[in-house]
Amino acid sequence: MTQDGRAKLPDGARNANPPGISFRALLREDYAAHGRDWTSQGFWALFWHRFGNWRMGLRQPWRAPMTLVYRTMYKACQIFGGIELPYSVPVGRRVKIEHFGGIVISARGIGDDVILRQNTTMGIARTDEPFGRPLIRDRVDIGVGAVILGPVTVGDGAVIGANAVVLRDVPEGALAVGVPARILGRRGA
Repeated sequence: MTQDGRAKLPDGARNANPPGISFRALLREDYAAHGRDWTSQGFWALFWHRFGNWRMGLRQPWRAPMTLVYRTMYKACQIFGGIELPYSVPVGRRVKIEHFGGIVISARGIGDDVILRQNTTMGIARTDEPFGRPLIRDRVDIGVGAVILGPVTVGDGAVIGANAVVLRDVPEGALAVGVPARILGRRGA
């Protein structure tokens, strides 16, 4: 726990892939979530994210060469796909990175069945608050160019509109749009 009572961010010292499912099964789900398109940059970013976590379950000396592979491919995903998704961010199952380019994900965690689109940014709002990162729950749909900053929680089934800047919690099933984002209603209402 931090001094203000929040849970510490994952430090990447262990395999943080979703429990109860094998590395191969996760990859099959990610592949299916990306339309079975092996050329999808979103699929590759998740592949190397999952690989980065998987390697943390290896013992030395096997982990060292896998770390070199991971770091090389992580950087390749940044350069060629425009997607920054460090292995230390816990990512749920069947997450889909719909489009590539301009995606920076520095979150406390991302739930299952989340959709991310290009130019999405998640991270800290202030440098004096290093643990203030967003938490994205299950089935969240994040629009193009959305920015989610600070220690906010985006509830299950919420929709974040295109170019919204989220600085406050978004309730479950809510639709958040605008700069700064405001709640316009509930999904399906």
